[in-house]
Amino acid sequence: MSLVGRDGELRRIDEFLGRIDQHGGAVLLRGQAGIGKSALLAELTARASASGIRVLRTVGIESESQVQFSGLHQLLRPLRRDIRVVSQAQHDMLGAALGHTQSSIPDAFLVALATLDLLSEVATRTPLLLVAEDAHWLDRSTADVVSFLARRLESEQILLAAAVRDSQPSRLDEAGLPELALSPLPHDDAATLLDAHAPGLPDAKRRRILAEAAGNPLALIELPRSALGGATPDVLDTPWLPLTERLTRAFASRVAPLPEPTGTALLVAALDEREDLAEIGHAVEILTGQRITRADLASAVDARLIDVDGDVVRFRHPLMRSAIHQLAGEERRRAVHAALATALAAEPDRSVRHHALATDPPDEELATELEAVALAALRRGAVESAVSALEHAARLSGSPDLRADRLLRAADLAVELGRREVVERLLAGASRHELPQDRRARLAWIREGFEDGLRHGAMDARTLTELAESVAAEGQVETAVRILWSAALRCFWMAPARAVRERIVAVSEQLPIDDYDPRLLAILAYAAPIDRGALVIERSHKAAQAALLDPQAERLLGSGAVLLGDFDFAKTRSASSVAGLRAEGRLQLLARALAAQAWSAAHLVDLAAAIPAAEEAGRLAQETGQPYLHALVQATQAKIAALRGDLAGAEKYAAEAVRTATPVGARPPLATAQDARALAALAAGEFEEAFARFSRMHDPADPSYQIALRCHTVAGLADAAVRSGEQEAAARIVADLQDAGTRTTSPSLHAGLRLARALIAPDVREAEARFAEALQADLTAQPFMRAHTELVHGEWLRRRRRVVEARQPLRSARDTFDALGAIPWGDRARRELRAAGEQSGSRRSSALDTLTPQELQIAQLAAQGLTNREIGQRLYVSHRTAGTHLSRVFAKLGITSRTQLHAALDGAQAQPVPGV
Repeated sequence: MSLVGRDGELRRIDEFLGRIDQHGGAVLLRGQAGIGKSALLAELTARASASGIRVLRTVGIESESQVQFSGLHQLLRPLRRDIRVVSQAQHDMLGAALGHTQSSIPDAFLVALATLDLLSEVATRTPLLLVAEDAHWLDRSTADVVSFLARRLESEQILLAAAVRDSQPSRLDEAGLPELALSPLPHDDAATLLDAHAPGLPDAKRRRILAEAAGNPLALIELPRSALGGATPDVLDTPWLPLTERLTRAFASRVAPLPEPTGTALLVAALDEREDLAEIGHAVEILTGQRITRADLASAVDARLIDVDGDVVRFRHPLMRSAIHQLAGEERRRAVHAALATALAAEPDRSVRHHALATDPPDEELATELEAVALAALRRGAVESAVSALEHAARLSGSPDLRADRLLRAADLAVELGRREVVERLLAGASRHELPQDRRARLAWIREGFEDGLRHGAMDARTLTELAESVAAEGQVETAVRILWSAALRCFWMAPARAVRERIVAVSEQLPIDDYDPRLLAILAYAAPIDRGALVIERSHKAAQAALLDPQAERLLGSGAVLLGDFDFAKTRSASSVAGLRAEGRLQLLARALAAQAWSAAHLVDLAAAIPAAEEAGRLAQETGQPYLHALVQATQAKIAALRGDLAGAEKYAAEAVRTATPVGARPPLATAQDARALAALAAGEFEEAFARFSRMHDPADPSYQIALRCHTVAGLADAAVRSGEQEAAARIVADLQDAGTRTTSPSLHAGLRLARALIAPDVREAEARFAEALQADLTAQPFMRAHTELVHGEWLRRRRRVVEARQPLRSARDTFDALGAIPWGDRARRELRAAGEQSGSRRSSALDTLTPQELQIAQLAAQGLTNREIGQRLYVSHRTAGTHLSRVFAKLGITSRTQLHAALDGAQAQPVPGV
C-alpha cells in the first residue's frame, strides 16, 4: 500500500530504527482497519532488513486467539535452531509452549523470560526487529509475552513494533508503550493516492469513492479496483454500509473469479490456525482429492489477496481473511473444518477442535471428548486451550444443565487468565439457561473475579458466605474455600458488619479441612484479625515449622500476618514465598507477596528490603492488571518516603494511591496513605496535623478506617498527641485498642500500646513505670519501635531536667535511626541531644540515598553472589539489563568489582531468607 501523506510517520520509524545502536525499544501503532498500519510495518520491515536488522514476525488471527502461544509459535519459528543457546530448563519451557514436546506448559511469564533470553542471545549476533501485526487478535499468552518483552528491551539490541486496531481491546493497551496513532489522510493526500491507483475515474465515481473512503488508504486503493472490475453495483451503489463491511465485500468480489482449487485453498488457509503451506495442502487434498502447489496459488497472489513466502501463506490484510470466511457458506466451512480435523490427526487437541466446529449440536459424545481434552490441557498448564475446549464442549452438550456447567467452568478458568471479555461472553451464554439459585450465585461470583468485590453492585461478603455454605453442603469443599477467601477479601478491602465477619469465621471453621491449613488461617486473619488474632498467630507459626510449604501457602501465611501485626513473621514468610512464585512464573501472586513483604518491611523500617520489594510489586501489579494492589503499593511507597524524609515524594505517592482507591472505597490503600501522610507530618514537626490524620484511621465513619491496619499506628498517634495537647483524645483511642489487645497477641499492637501508655500516663510515677515496661520488652525484631521508645523517653527525661539520664537513650535512638535510614527521626534525636548539651556528627550517607530501587535490588543480589544471568531470572529481565544496572551501581558507589559490593552496601544489604 502507498504511504502518501505519511511523511511524519516515516520520520518516526526512521528515528525508531536509529535507536538500535544505543538501546532497544518498542512502539505501538494504532488506527482503524485499513488506515495504513500494515503498510507502515512493511516499510519498517524493509528499512530494517536493508540496515542489516533481522526481522521476526507474528500476526494475530481472530480464529486463533484462544490457541495458546500460537502467535509465539509464528514469532520464534525462524529461531528453531537457535533455541539451544538458552539453558536446558528454558529450552524445555519453550519446547512445551511451542508444542514441540508434551511437557506441562509453564506459566506465560516464565516462557516470556525464556523468550527474552533467547532473543537477547540472538541479538548479540544480529540486531532484531520484532513485528506483531494485528496484535489485538494475538492469543492471551503470546500477548503477555509481547507485553513483557516490550517493557524490557532498554538494554537490548532489539526493537518491537506492534499494530492494533482502534476498536479492539488489546493486552498491549496496558503496556504503557509509546504510541504512533495513524489518522485518516487529509483530502488532498487522499485524492493524490486515489489518482495514483485509479487514474481516469469518472468525476462522480471519484467523488463517491473519496467520500466513502473518508481518508482510509486501503479503501482508496481497493474500492476503485472492485468498481473497475465490474462489481460497482455490489460495492458502491448499495445503501450505506460501514467501511469495513464495504471493503470486505470488495475483497470477496476478487475471490469469486479464482479457480476452484485456489478458492478452496484460500478457505482452508482462512480457517486454519497456522500459515503452513503443507498443512493447508493436506486438507485441500482431503477435500478435493488433488494436491495443491504454489502454482495453484499464483492467481491469489496476483489478485493481491495473499503472499507465499517459502512454506508460509499469509493474507495481505485481515479483512481479506474475513471476506473469504464470509463468502463461504456454513456447510462449506464445516466441510473444511472436517478436513482439517483429519489432516491434524497427529495433533489431537487441534484436531478435536476442528471436529467440533464441523459438527452440528448436540453431540454429547464429542462434548465429552472435548472435556477430556480440556482436562489434559489443564494438566500440562494450557489453560487457554482448556477454556476453548470447554466452550466447544458446551456448544455440543446434550442438555442445558451440562451446557451451563461447562460454560461456568470455562469462565472460571478464563478469570485465571485475566480474559474479562471471554468471561463475559461465557457467562452470557450460561445465563441464557434457567439456572438454579446456587448456579446463579456461582455465576455472579465468577463475574467478580477481577475486582475483589470493589465494583459497584458486586456480591457482598454475606452473600458469598451463604453461597460457600451451600456449596460446602453439596460436598464441594475446595470451591467453598475459594468462595470464602473471596468473602474474606471483602473484609480486607471494605468494612462489612461484625456479624458478617463472624459468619465467615463460623462457616470456615466448620469446613472439613485441617486447622493448620494456610488457606483457612488466611481467611480467619482477613475476616477476624483481632478476634482470631491469637489463635491464627499461634497456628501460623506451627504451620510454618511443621512442613515444607508450597509458595502459595507461604504467601497466605505472610499475607495474613500483615493484618495480625506479626510483621517479622510476615516479612520472612512473604520473602520465602517470593522465590517459589518466581520459579513458577506466577507474577500476579508474586506481586501480592512482594506487596506484603514491602508493607511489613516498611512498618519495621527495614528499608533495604522495603524499597526494592515495593518497586517490583508496583511494576508487577501494573503488568498483571491489579490497580487496587498497585494503589496499596503506592501508599506503601509513600510511607517509605515519609520515613526517609522525602516529604514531597510521600505526598506524590499518597495522592496517586488515594486517586485510585477513593472511587471504589478501597480501604487498605486509603489507610496506608493516611498513615504515610501522618508520618510525613510527624517528620515535619506538624504534630496537630499528624494527630488529626492518625485519628481519622480510628474513626469507623472515615474511608481510611481499616479494622486491622489502624492497630499499628498507636505509637505515632500517641507521640503526636503529646506534642499537640491531645492526650485525652488519644487516651480514648488507646483504651479501645487495649480492649482489642486482650483478644490478640499482635506483636506490633502490644509494642505500640506499651509506648502509648507511657506517653499519655497521667503522672510521673506511672509514666516512669510504663517507660520501664516498654524498654524492657523484647523488641529485637522491631528496632524502629525500640528507637522510637528511646527517643520519646529521652525527650521525656530532658523535659524533666534529667539531662544526663536523657543522653544515653537519645544516643542509642540516633544511632538506630541512622542505621535504618529514618532520617527525620535521626535528626530529631540530634536536636534533642543538642538541647541536652551534646553535639552529634552528621549522618553518613548510604547506598539507600544513592541507588534507584531497581539498582539497589540488583546490587543486593550481586552481593549475595548471584551472576547476572541468575539476577535476570530472579527479576524477569535479561542478563544484559542486569549487567547494565550493575555497571551504574559500580559508578555510583565508586567501586570496580563485585567483591566490594557488600561493604559498599553496608546497611542497605537485605538479609537473605533461609532457603531462598
